[in-house]
Amino acid sequence: MNCRTCKFRIAPGGLVLLLGLFANANSQAETLFINDATVYSMSSMAALQDGDILIRDGRIESLATGLTPPEDARIIEAKGRPVTPGFFAGITELGLVEISAVESSVDGGLSTDQLRPEFDVTTAYNPLSSAIPVTRIEGYTWSMLGASRSGSIIGGQGQAVSLDGDFQSFAGKRVLFIDVGADASGQSGNSRAAQWMLLERAMTESASEVAWSPDPLLTVAGRTALEGFKTEGIVVFNADRASDILQVIDFSSRHGLNAVISGGTEAWMIADQLAEAGVPVLIDALSNLPGSFDELGARLDNAAILNAAGVTISFYGMDTHQARRLRQVAGNAVANGLPYEAGLAAMTVNPAVMFELDGEYGSLAPGHAADMVIWSGDPLEVTSVAEQVIIDGKIVPMVSRQTLLRDRYLPKDSDMPRAYIKP
Repeated sequence: MNCRTCKFRIAPGGLVLLLGLFANANSQAETLFINDATVYSMSSMAALQDGDILIRDGRIESLATGLTPPEDARIIEAKGRPVTPGFFAGITELGLVEISAVESSVDGGLSTDQLRPEFDVTTAYNPLSSAIPVTRIEGYTWSMLGASRSGSIIGGQGQAVSLDGDFQSFAGKRVLFIDVGADASGQSGNSRAAQWMLLERAMTESASEVAWSPDPLLTVAGRTALEGFKTEGIVVFNADRASDILQVIDFSSRHGLNAVISGGTEAWMIADQLAEAGVPVLIDALSNLPGSFDELGARLDNAAILNAAGVTISFYGMDTHQARRLRQVAGNAVANGLPYEAGLAAMTVNPAVMFELDGEYGSLAPGHAADMVIWSGDPLEVTSVAEQVIIDGKIVPMVSRQTLLRDRYLPKDSDMPRAYIKP
């Protein structure tokens, strides 16, 4: 596979480091023809057997059975294997962190107890982070960059980003992250009631025409930023307890906020209220034990109950360096009652709808961006792998720092077990 942007150098010790290998954005989009695939388009729930996909200029031109490949097309034989839209990697800090224990390499949180909704993590995004190709070659083509709560209940702003390796791959509206519940009590006088008091005051300040007031919660820039989310943008509230989620629904309704719940451990208890309010939920489908007093109602069929009630769901729960395991969360949800097609939707089209990116991400249809994955088998089965990832109609090199280290240090021919081998 060609990579015109690859540069090599020999580091001390002889380790070959690839600089720029993981950036796929600068390669030219070919005309591609995927032949004989089982296509889960997610624009219609039924899988298309023996499906063909024609990709031209980075977009899907045709998707049907019995298509004839153009003479200039590069043909990829799927041989009946599943093809899905590129998976959603969840809310992560991909491109914002290298090693979590090294503070200088972590840019996703603001360590202050002040409410700073104007804080925007996208300015620190590094598409050449080694964590991105590790995630991408596992079948994930986009993520939501999250602003983590470090010292304040308001984490700040993030945005959806394509994992194509480009420096300007952001998409959709700005997203504000707010944490409520027990985890954030330390930043609000050790009371969740104080969280709502502070948020109400912040909303009042944001609507005020007074440029200055004694002891303000927000800066002038913060007022402008928060006010903007009343008419534009999306607000993700991290909340697990049912009573806190109901407060989110009420608060968002009164202030005209477009709310999304992340966490949602007890969301099943109020599934009907969430469906009626049109508030989607990102859940950890592996949560089945009360890790805190906010999670006493944890149960493995949370996703199935929410889906049956008509709530739009997706998943979260894996940290940035384990984002590639999110499809296992989806698989466990299916094992606990979530319909299979709904499990796939929760990894593809549902998050695109949540963050108002449908049409660009999450589904395969003529005119849509050609982001897709060819899988070795069932994409929600842990033993399956992504055999080829395509982003914006460009074939992604299935290489990461991890695969390079594996190939360097894993002997191919040896009579001894691995434990006895010293490379």
